[in-house]
Amino acid sequence: MFDPSDRGQFLNLAGIAEGSLIIIAMVAGWWVGVHPLETLRWDGRDVLLGAAAALPIFGLFLLGHRFPVGPLLRIKRFLIEMLGPSLAACRWYDLVLLSLLAGVSEEALFRGFLQRWFEAKLGLAGGLGVASVLFGLAHVITPTYAVLATIAGAYLGALLHITQTPNLLVPIVTHALYDYLAFLVVVRSYRRERQADSDSQTTSSDAEPTDSDA
Repeated sequence: MFDPSDRGQFLNLAGIAEGSLIIIAMVAGWWVGVHPLETLRWDGRDVLLGAAAALPIFGLFLLGHRFPVGPLLRIKRFLIEMLGPSLAACRWYDLVLLSLLAGVSEEALFRGFLQRWFEAKLGLAGGLGVASVLFGLAHVITPTYAVLATIAGAYLGALLHITQTPNLLVPIVTHALYDYLAFLVVVRSYRRERQADSDSQTTSSDAEPTDSDA
């Protein structure tokens, strides 16, 4: 049985889930002749570009997390209650590795393979649109979350072509950095709520009358 506070179980499950995406991308890409990592190349300027591109979407996430309204509150509760215990059990370097793994695996599948495959069939806009919708459908936590993920997918897909020659490194860095920063926010919120609950229980316990008070 899965224990969300078990660091080892969570990391193993996350590794299997994200690792399987890379395998799917590589096998499917080989089958149709689209190598998922063909456009990946190292460029220091593109790393900085990807890092800078993560800031706007993280800013929007932070805004929605701090001031959740309507369906955003449901998303916040899901992140804190379902992911909070597992993320809080991780070391900081676990979160870095998880973010990198998610960035590489998901971008390899959705941008490196699917987007480029559909672009070859439907053109630039068509490929971007289809890959973004599929990215959103893969993140159906709530309907609103799926819509937001679709928009994020379009943003990441556009980043693939932001350089003169497409470079998968840009959306990978953006995705990974965004995930890492979002993980930190969720962990902080989870720990704050636990501390508040603990303080509340302590206060209630102190307020209860004892036999000597009676």
